[in-house]
Amino acid sequence: MSVELKVPVLGESVSEATVAKWFKKPGEAVAVDEPLVELETDKVTVEVNAPVAGAMGEIVAAEGSDVEVGALLAHIEEGAAGTTSSSDAAPEPSPEPSPEPAPEPAPAPAAKAEPAKAEKPAPQAPASAPAGSHVHLSPAVRKLITENNLDPASIKGTGPGGRITKGDVTPY
Repeated sequence: MSVELKVPVLGESVSEATVAKWFKKPGEAVAVDEPLVELETDKVTVEVNAPVAGAMGEIVAAEGSDVEVGALLAHIEEGAAGTTSSSDAAPEPSPEPSPEPAPEPAPAPAAKAEPAKAEKPAPQAPASAPAGSHVHLSPAVRKLITENNLDPASIKGTGPGGRITKGDVTPY
């Protein structure tokens, strides 16, 4: 039986969203409450979860398309078996890599620790700047700032009370 996946109510006065990212492809196995798609509005970013278990059916709303509340996003074939061969293959390789990393852990974490320290200051700098001057960043704006490694203190907000909007961030 095919179950329709629709755009949920996103909040007061929010009537449409943009399909930001699909986490599943048609034919892949889907578990109940598993995130399937990410929707983005000016106010909120929401993950829509699977209402039933089965296989991902036809995706009706492509990434980047605008959809209204209640619009059809996709179909889920309830109870159908999706592609699960990757989960069957995963248990076999997992025991093999476990012994292999044992000789490598000393060099690998040391090498990973340095880039991790180098990567962390970039997201922390924008996170610390809004605490003082731009406390209220919408999820969509926060995501754009983080993805583009921007400093919110250097962006002039044109929204109410000087808040930064998506329009302020997109020129960067």
